[in-house]
Amino acid sequence: MIMMEETVVLAAVTVLGVLEQAYFSLQVIYARRKYSVSPPATSGSPEFERVFRAQANCSEYFPIFITVLWTSGVFFSQGLSAVCGLLYLYGRFRYFHGYSQSAQGRLAPLYFSAQVLWVLIGFSSLGIFLTFCRVYLNVDLLQELCSALSPV
Repeated sequence: MIMMEETVVLAAVTVLGVLEQAYFSLQVIYARRKYSVSPPATSGSPEFERVFRAQANCSEYFPIFITVLWTSGVFFSQGLSAVCGLLYLYGRFRYFHGYSQSAQGRLAPLYFSAQVLWVLIGFSSLGIFLTFCRVYLNVDLLQELCSALSPV
């Protein structure tokens, strides 16, 4: 059973991510006003469309991020997962502002945040696999590996 204290860092990164999403949404509202694009329209000047797409793209990836953040944190390592989560949020912040300036400006932060997501997916997969082996096969692969590598 997981205690609340054991997941507080993951919860903090999650709340920070929600605040980042809110910030991105506010930027769309400001862009609507600045470029005179009234809802429900989603097209307008290229400047507005870049802000709108940047926010939409960040929102589309947010459920994936939250899922692998928590899965990795619960089954692999809360600390490493939280660090990856902060790196991902930083990458998405850079992505949003880069895309808002130019379509080309989104690319480097997009690749960076995608790499962080893949790391979280890897941590999640490894953590689930190790937990499955320990719980259902009664084999602690980490303990076995440490025993095999320890000097005799």
